[in-house]
Amino acid sequence: MKNKRLDYIILVIAVLIFLLLQLAEFSKIQYPFRLLGTWFHEMGHGLTALLVGGDFKYLEIYENGGGVAYSTLNNKYLPLHICGALTAAGGLLGPAISGALLIMAARTTKYASIFLRVLTGVMLLSLILWVRSYWGIVVLGIFIASFLVIMFIKNKRVERTTVLFLGLQCALSTCLQLDYLFTKNFERDGQVMNSDTQNIAANTFGTYWMWGAFILVISILMLWKSIRYYFRSS
Repeated sequence: MKNKRLDYIILVIAVLIFLLLQLAEFSKIQYPFRLLGTWFHEMGHGLTALLVGGDFKYLEIYENGGGVAYSTLNNKYLPLHICGALTAAGGLLGPAISGALLIMAARTTKYASIFLRVLTGVMLLSLILWVRSYWGIVVLGIFIASFLVIMFIKNKRVERTTVLFLGLQCALSTCLQLDYLFTKNFERDGQVMNSDTQNIAANTFGTYWMWGAFILVISILMLWKSIRYYFRSS
């Protein structure tokens, strides 16, 4: 019962911190987590491209919090339009899936420790293979260094709390980015480009807002299921 109460306290504190960081007054503190969310998003695009038989060239993260993953697709396994839709969806669902896995891993100190090391390794690998922008290198370098310090301390409770907070940060960020989920086009470097939801619709069927609603529902469902698993009795 004592451990369960402590779990609730940790979860509530993590959610409150996340919500506080969304306020304008905390924009400087929240900034590195925005860039981390962009990394999860762009990695979702790139890794999905690899899974459907394409190539993940590199990714960039910009000072304003935006980013882009450069990849090429082919019809090696699936038709090109399906590959395009899945790759677009991969970026939107990447943070939600990663967040859910981290929240579930935080249920025990053993798996929290394992996932923290896996996440650090993936970040280091992406830094070597794919990240090709100044801000991306800086933010990943800071997070990798921070995680290494946490692992060096060897405090299992701190590792578990870190993994839970990161999971909530990822999962909740998807649920709160309604402006992008329900955007058809956006401008980058003077060019009008399709949003991810519009790319899904263009490669399959329906409209961008329909796919935005679908992604939002799936993200909320994964968040809810992962939190229920976190509190599940052993």
